[in-house]
Amino acid sequence: MVGSTGEGRQLTRSLREAGYQIVTWADSTYGEQLARQDGAVAILTGPFTEDNLAALGSNRQLEAVIDATLPYPNHISRTLEAWCRQQQIYYLRFLRAETRLPDDNLIYQVATWDEAARTAARLGETIFLTTGTNNLEVFVKNPLLKDKRIVVRVLPEHQVIKKCQDLGLTPRDIIAMQGPFSKEINKAMFKACKAGVVVTRDAGPAGGTEAKIAAALALKIPVVVIKRPAIQYRYPVYTVSEAVALLQKIAPPQLDVGNET
Repeated sequence: MVGSTGEGRQLTRSLREAGYQIVTWADSTYGEQLARQDGAVAILTGPFTEDNLAALGSNRQLEAVIDATLPYPNHISRTLEAWCRQQQIYYLRFLRAETRLPDDNLIYQVATWDEAARTAARLGETIFLTTGTNNLEVFVKNPLLKDKRIVVRVLPEHQVIKKCQDLGLTPRDIIAMQGPFSKEINKAMFKACKAGVVVTRDAGPAGGTEAKIAAALALKIPVVVIKRPAIQYRYPVYTVSEAVALLQKIAPPQLDVGNET
């Protein structure tokens, strides 16, 4: 089980209740704590590589992998899918529902991070990024944004904040808070930072995308939305109950052999 989204945590708890032994991957100490709280019997830490997956697989009989990372191309998903294909292990892709975007001239849909940076550069002087540190360097290093102010909202974790600082962002431009945020909180942040344009990706209603867009539009601030690519998966699932039902069908739980940590 990979993914620290709210649905990822729900999946871990629900699958434990259904009789499955859950191995998960955590990219932070906080993520590891949450995984243990949710009932994971083993936690993979460190770099997410095929070698680490192979070491894990050699010690356990893995039957399926659920990828609950955000539905965008990323190193983790590519590594997982390729490894599962090679090992002939079921790969389930959890996909949040897409956001229904309002029909508004202030919304600019783009397909890539580079396009998002270029579009934001021409729309405002202060770019408010609600995409965390994922591809932050695409904005910070873009020459079109050299003289712009970049504000980023990220999780309050040491390595996340360090990445922002290493890329040259100052404390005044780093908002370290854990969401999701309501429309009113988003409005307050956008106003306080004098945001000229907001950049988000479609993380679905559960990821707070609607609240971000509604807040920006209420303030007449343009929004750059990075849309999801059209990727076909063999086993896509859209809800926790659908994921559990499919897994019970293709890979029923084995007998519990104890909680190894």
